[in-house]
Amino acid sequence: MVKTLYKLDLSKSMEEQAHPGHNRWHPDIPAAFSVDPGTSFRMECKDWTDGQIKNDDSPNDIRDVNLARVHVLSGPVYVNGVEPGDLLVVDILDIGTFQDSAWGFNGIFARENGGSFLVDEFPEAAKSIWDFEGIYTTSRHVPGVKFAGIIHPGLIGVAPSMELLQKWNEREKELILTDPARVPTLANAPTPERAVLGTLKGAEFDRVAKEGARTVPPRENGGNCDIKNLSKGSKIFFPVFVEGAKLSVGDLHFSQGDGEITFCGGIEMAGWIDLKVDVIKGGMETYKIYENPVFQPGPVDPNYNDFLVFQGISVDNKDGKQHYLDANLAFRRACLNAIEYLKTLGYTGEQAYMLLSTAPVESRINGIVDVPNACCTIAIPTKIFDKNIMPK
Repeated sequence: MVKTLYKLDLSKSMEEQAHPGHNRWHPDIPAAFSVDPGTSFRMECKDWTDGQIKNDDSPNDIRDVNLARVHVLSGPVYVNGVEPGDLLVVDILDIGTFQDSAWGFNGIFARENGGSFLVDEFPEAAKSIWDFEGIYTTSRHVPGVKFAGIIHPGLIGVAPSMELLQKWNEREKELILTDPARVPTLANAPTPERAVLGTLKGAEFDRVAKEGARTVPPRENGGNCDIKNLSKGSKIFFPVFVEGAKLSVGDLHFSQGDGEITFCGGIEMAGWIDLKVDVIKGGMETYKIYENPVFQPGPVDPNYNDFLVFQGISVDNKDGKQHYLDANLAFRRACLNAIEYLKTLGYTGEQAYMLLSTAPVESRINGIVDVPNACCTIAIPTKIFDKNIMPK
């Protein structure tokens, strides 16, 4: 029996917990608890917004969500004897939902508040609620589909060193300054607003709140990678930048399509995760894993093997302009082509968009060498629908 070492009360905010977690990256955030290498343990996690989204039919909470709050993470976990230059080995043993909170949500963020991958086509907020029944999920807001989820942590990572943190903040500040008035913003600068920093208080809280990096993007420490197949049975090798590694986890998803394209992107949920930690001493140098973790996906995957695949190329749909091997644009076009097709089946554009972000769709960079067009695809499992969706 795995022991729960980090327990939460879902009715309370992260600051009100017995040991608050955190929503910034900083090496000076105190550890919530410590373990020895070889230890298995359970951590409970709130949804990434800290309970801002409700199980109702109104998208107003998605429209008005305070993004300075996200992501609320459980941890950090200090692993005894782990030092900078080591590799922290993390096995995901199991993940699950709470019986009294067997639902999740997906949303399209409004342009003025975060936006999304297809923000030009979908500038307004929308929401879908998903109910869980065992391994399956359905939604009253996206009817006619039922699928098995691949439960995974959208966000898992270790603390940066102060040197690495400063590098993040400097390079992201430079990017923001290239277009400081852009909506949505090019990056999220550090802000003390709604910061949660474990047990820090007073002057130390104020200092770390001003310096701490936002948890929104993935970085060298792992972070918000949103890899849908990083599920039960997966193994992660993290480069270690600070003593104890200071591992944190959160942003659990019941299911997600590759890309998490709506930004509020998978089926977000509260839940629990069982982890086992170990260490490879000096592993960063031995295996040349200096920046960014290495993942070994687990064997758990829904058995969908029949897909309808949509292609996109790097030609802008707005003005017909040719772009050179732009994989981002090609994937965008593939998503838009899939959405247009799903609309012929009776779905609204918003429903189709949220379905691509929640169902276990498979995305690929198929060709990135044949000038001038990159080619990307998005593959939708046909068996998740309650009717035949093939052209006929």
